[in-house]
Amino acid sequence: MKKIYLDNAATTPTLPEVVEAMNPFFFEKFGNPSSSCSYGREANSAIEEARGLIANFINAKKEEIYFTSGGTESNNFALKGVAFANKQKKHIITTATEHHAILEPCKFLESLGYEVTYLPVDKYGLVNLEDLENAITDQTFLISVMHANNEIGTIQPIYEIGKLAKERKILFHTDAVQSFGHLEIDVEKMNIDLLSASSHKLYGPKGVGLIYIRKGTKINSLLHGGDQENKKRASTQNTAGIVGFAKAVEIAKTEMAKEALKLTKLREMLIKGILSNIEDTTLNGHPVLRLPNNVNICFEFIEGESILLNLDMMGICSSTGSACNSSKLVSSHVLLAIGISPELAHSSIRFTLGKFTTKEDIEYLIQILPKVIKKLREMSPLYVKG
Repeated sequence: MKKIYLDNAATTPTLPEVVEAMNPFFFEKFGNPSSSCSYGREANSAIEEARGLIANFINAKKEEIYFTSGGTESNNFALKGVAFANKQKKHIITTATEHHAILEPCKFLESLGYEVTYLPVDKYGLVNLEDLENAITDQTFLISVMHANNEIGTIQPIYEIGKLAKERKILFHTDAVQSFGHLEIDVEKMNIDLLSASSHKLYGPKGVGLIYIRKGTKINSLLHGGDQENKKRASTQNTAGIVGFAKAVEIAKTEMAKEALKLTKLREMLIKGILSNIEDTTLNGHPVLRLPNNVNICFEFIEGESILLNLDMMGICSSTGSACNSSKLVSSHVLLAIGISPELAHSSIRFTLGKFTTKEDIEYLIQILPKVIKKLREMSPLYVKG
């Protein structure tokens, strides 16, 4: 059976070049990077080389990059670390469409007495800058807005948000897990003070990520027990993972622009193929300001879970939303936030393309999908033809 992977927002395959770069650090160069012996020095040198390469990728300083276990840890580090280091102020601003790795730490901080404003978004998922400015108080110490949404792909006006935050002397954090390695990021031009990223979203290994922390930012550590990562994040570093992350970034630096053009063409082909061949369908997210690889569609009268399972049986892997929440049969908070009803939100499917997606893959999906939708709608008591 032909197998097509269209769930790249959940995770990407690790590139062979990345695995090759990592291999020596499992068997030959396996030393603890905190050790003083030659094995340890060799591992530490590899980490520092990776740190410099990744810093250069986003126009940061080498000492501003701290390696973590992934995006969730980085997001928790940013929000809790800054909150605990700035106890004189108690107000955070974020959005209603953030990943749960932002929303849950915010809820935790609320339980400790912090106030969080969850900004609404428009029908495309975009934040209104006037709403943001109006939400700022003399207690606001942090603004956290994701760069690009993991479910609907909408890209936020990060430059403008960063400029506003800088003018008001408020720290600005962005969850760049979906955009890192896929969209251009310059932490200086964007006035970003903290940034989260994850290796496995750009063809690197799982279990490794980073947080960028602008020099001079007051932030407390979450993990204590050692002096690793400039005394900011205790725990023996994942040397092989960090080396693999850096290799994935190195590849992205040379291929990102070309890949974005390719994926945008395939994305538009898929959107047109679905909307023109299947009635009662809706594209979710911004039609232009969206990730090159993201297609999120609602199919009225049927459950997204049924579509997903039927496509999976035909070799097509997709998603009903965030992979971190896919086991819960609840309406997507992102779709609800952009004004979609709970019933319609349950009918959504997210197709996320990747480096290995081909035109033939998209053509096959466009051929198969209408038959799946037709079959499921004929079984649905909600569907009235015409």
